[in-house]
Amino acid sequence: MVKIVTDSVASIPAEVVRERDIEVVSLFVNRDGREYREADMDVDAFYEDIADMIDNPPTSSQPSQHAMETIFEKAAQAADEVLGVFISSKMSGTFEGAVRSARACKERYKQFRCTLIDSTSNCGDEMFAVLDACDARDAGGDLTRCAQAAIDSVVSSRFIFAPESLAFLKAGGRIGGASALLGGLLQISPVLTVADWETSTLAKVRTWKKTLARMADVFKEEIEAFGLKRVVVHYIGSAAPAIKWAREAIEPAVGHAVEVLPVSPVIGVHVGPAVGIAYECECPVPGKLTAPTGELVFSL
Repeated sequence: MVKIVTDSVASIPAEVVRERDIEVVSLFVNRDGREYREADMDVDAFYEDIADMIDNPPTSSQPSQHAMETIFEKAAQAADEVLGVFISSKMSGTFEGAVRSARACKERYKQFRCTLIDSTSNCGDEMFAVLDACDARDAGGDLTRCAQAAIDSVVSSRFIFAPESLAFLKAGGRIGGASALLGGLLQISPVLTVADWETSTLAKVRTWKKTLARMADVFKEEIEAFGLKRVVVHYIGSAAPAIKWAREAIEPAVGHAVEVLPVSPVIGVHVGPAVGIAYECECPVPGKLTAPTGELVFSL
């Protein structure tokens, strides 16, 4: 059997984790000297005062190698193979930690087989690769087929989001390719995306209303060109703006209700209040990944 493993940043609802038999290793949020296990957090309660966190932003940390090894060892003992999908290796050390853990497990269990996929992204963008791997497994696919399903998802998905300001990204040093927006330009309300493992600027807009409209336009243009397989609207902070935007701008475009989910707190504390959308198309989305897909994969 193929065991599907991911991290908590994928933001997969707990009921889906149970229904799809997904193993989740948790990252951690550290605030005011207290450590929170992300997988156990009440995310909406945590986000209630996120705007006040800018003066002392929480930090995040990756899973321990012991936690990862425990999951892999359990699979090895059950004679299961592992397909792991993890947060972008340029955003967290989680993927490299998984590689180390897999190697350590292989030393103890020579028959252990495992393929790890760097999702190059996070949240819904990462979630879709996990769900596609689950679909392949449940259809009887072997480890190779499950890995290919995840890779196909990585190149066919998009995550675009609009922070209310760039203050959190600046404070955390996580702005990546969007850094050109800094330096006196914080009045811009940008549309950001994740491409080639990092945050980058998709569009520069002057007002929040225009930013939401631009995100909806990008979504509509791409699903018209490349089809639509999955979609989820995301939020950091209050859910209300995301719900309103989903109902007014996104659902009319797709013709059905769209799930609205909070972003992983590990990501949220670096971005601050925001609205976004993750979607997977039926075929590859230009610009999502310019490197060879082989760079996403580690196999034992």
